[in-house]
Amino acid sequence: MKLEEEVGELLKSKNLSLSTAESCTGGGVAALVTSVPGSSEYFNGGIVAYSNEVKISLLHVSAETLERHGAVSQETVIEMVKGAMKALKTDCAVATSGIAGPGGGTSEKPVGTVWIAAAYKNEIVTFKQEGDDGRARNVQNAIQNALKMLHTCLK
Repeated sequence: MKLEEEVGELLKSKNLSLSTAESCTGGGVAALVTSVPGSSEYFNGGIVAYSNEVKISLLHVSAETLERHGAVSQETVIEMVKGAMKALKTDCAVATSGIAGPGGGTSEKPVGTVWIAAAYKNEIVTFKQEGDDGRARNVQNAIQNALKMLHTCLK
């Protein structure tokens, strides 16, 4: 069974709902989740928040957090995941924000740096993905890591 199918089964068996807040993955987590037949039973929706303005207005990430820590930070994905659960009225969510590349990296946050958060009710776990495997691979790795984190939370 594929990971997205296992996550779906866990969500259904626990009668939980899921939302996503994605930046660097561009809706990829939502696309994988909804590739599973019957996902409408547990998936409420997702917000692709590529700009800081959308992170602030739709996900209620504070401007201060973005200014102090940047969009690619643990603090930001924690606020994104909480914002997704609130905006889309779900029990669980995942959030991604990172630098997929090939440009945009800095010495502090090189290309391939992605912060991921997974939330299950009041529990939030985060993970910093590092290493540049090229844009497409960086994004795919983030999508898989987000689902793995959610899977772990639900088990």
